[in-house]
Amino acid sequence: MSHRLLVANRGEIALRIFRACRDLGIETVAVFSDADRLSPHVAAADHAVRLGPAPASESYLSVPALLEAARRTRATLVHPGYGFLAENAPFARACRESGLRFVGPSPEAMEAMGTKTGSRQLMKSVGVPVVPGTAEAAGPKELTGFAREVGYPILLKASAGGGGKGMRRVDAEKDLEAAFARVTSEAELSFADRAVYAEKLIDRPRHVEVQVVGDTHGTVVTVGERECSIQRRHQKVVEECPSPAVTPALRAALCRAAADAARAVRYDSCGTVEFLLAPDGSFYFLEMNTRLQVEHPITEEVWGVDLVTEMIAIALGERISFDPAELSPRGHAIECRVYAEDPFHGFAPSPGRIEHLRLPEGPGVRNDVGIEQGSVVPVHYDPMLGKLIVHGADREEARRRLARALTEYELTGIESTLPLFRRLLADPEFERADFDVQWLDRQLAAGWLERSPAGDDDVLLGAVALTSSNGTQAPETSSSDGRGHSTWREAARREGLRGQ
Repeated sequence: MSHRLLVANRGEIALRIFRACRDLGIETVAVFSDADRLSPHVAAADHAVRLGPAPASESYLSVPALLEAARRTRATLVHPGYGFLAENAPFARACRESGLRFVGPSPEAMEAMGTKTGSRQLMKSVGVPVVPGTAEAAGPKELTGFAREVGYPILLKASAGGGGKGMRRVDAEKDLEAAFARVTSEAELSFADRAVYAEKLIDRPRHVEVQVVGDTHGTVVTVGERECSIQRRHQKVVEECPSPAVTPALRAALCRAAADAARAVRYDSCGTVEFLLAPDGSFYFLEMNTRLQVEHPITEEVWGVDLVTEMIAIALGERISFDPAELSPRGHAIECRVYAEDPFHGFAPSPGRIEHLRLPEGPGVRNDVGIEQGSVVPVHYDPMLGKLIVHGADREEARRRLARALTEYELTGIESTLPLFRRLLADPEFERADFDVQWLDRQLAAGWLERSPAGDDDVLLGAVALTSSNGTQAPETSSSDGRGHSTWREAARREGLRGQ
């Protein structure tokens, strides 16, 4: 039977999935909003269908419009990508009920991992370590006993939270009531769910995640780990594979725990189990992402597994195509998420037309992008333009290769986070892999981005020193036309741009 796959998404992930489909000989269907009519992903597909107006609620989040697009084009599979409806169990169930194969896990697996409190209880039941915490609390008084037992600081978290939203640190009992009110309000606004619970705050942890793959025949395997500790306000910025902090023994323990987590929900697709790694080497379950991750390319580069084609094959009922015992990691990969944001003005979104674009090339360099020269970056969606991925024989070669690639990256017309990466590559603490999940926020708060980097590494200093010659601008001239300020920030908040 021939197949046709609709990607219920946009941008670089739609293009990535289309390429995998071409490798498999599967026809493709793009969907688009009015804002994306001329976007590269539309032209790249065999068929394209308009969903509706620019707002995501009327286009990429409209289940009826997506199902109608699949019906009209006679699609047989739907891949959600990431973000939008990727972890939406009702959408996965609606696809199944419409006779479509959903390229992702079962709705039941999504629901089992869909709330933080529910997934925590499930993980405890199968022996996966979890951070000490509470059940959902109706009010702050229910949490005082727990906080006194484990000691402050604690972390209040929205049960339905994600993407760094609905989280607040509490350092003293006098702050608990106000923090609880703030988190419940954020939870209701962002997730339509006021449920909140508390966890012991692990001081300066790393964020390490394990790639899992399951199929419909009951097999679950793991494909190494990724280091995701370079974050800004709980949002990943730079990822690495493997983690420089993980020893072989720790890797084995993490992978066993991740496999146990996936088996507990009969997981049957590609997914990720995320952990907090404490400085003493202990680790705790954070959550499971029941979808393809943004950072999947670094695992592909190191382990030689095409995760997207694997997902599609599994959705078609095939067994996992590789024997994990025969896999061995090769080298080191680093990924930078390139956003249309102005790092010198509070990371304000910077929509507009891309006047000039030159992507880096050469050995070990990969670009997964959803833009081209002349593309218009809309305000309505997540501002990620794409990912720059490098691979080297070891971490140092990958780091230097990334520095070289950043000197070649030219992007004008809008602001981007490229200057952030150039500064990061010149930092001695990054060079030593001496960081945790709060490291970048501490650096930015201290004015680190505006300061000249320390050290004498000519390669990295050269990368950081680039200014307008490669399309970036110095802080004093950045956004001189007023792009990316209050109007766009307000729009960004309305649309929840960072929900991926």
